[in-house]
Amino acid sequence: MDEIDRNIAVALQQDGSSGLAELAKVAGLSVSATAERVKRLEERGVIRAWRADLDPAEVGCPLLAHVLAAVAPGQDDAAFRDRMRREDAVLECHAVTGAWTYLLKLRVADLAALDAFLSGELRALPGVQRVETIVAVATVKESAILPVAPATEE
Repeated sequence: MDEIDRNIAVALQQDGSSGLAELAKVAGLSVSATAERVKRLEERGVIRAWRADLDPAEVGCPLLAHVLAAVAPGQDDAAFRDRMRREDAVLECHAVTGAWTYLLKLRVADLAALDAFLSGELRALPGVQRVETIVAVATVKESAILPVAPATEE
């Protein structure tokens, strides 16, 4: 990405609803040239999707929990991965190093919903040996804004 692409990407992360005229000012380009840049960023997969940033409490999922899950060594964990991809409450699922196999980030309505997920979904999956849950009591910072690297010459 060059400096112009970087500036567009940073601006869109800050406010994805920015119009092309606003982005053109940031980019120092015409509106049509900026539109072409945005289109290329989408085609290259730099911009993966367009979404609204919703308040979790306002949409019914105020409880934030991180769950560590260990899958038995040698167990084919494809079923685990597939299930986590399909579960709406799972915002993130990461394969991790160390004593645990996966780290999950969940958003649910309440402790009952968390318990239902842990008991009814997670622990029931083949190969899941143990689970540890960390419930957030307050959120100091939560962001999807990436620290975009400096521009590279192409």
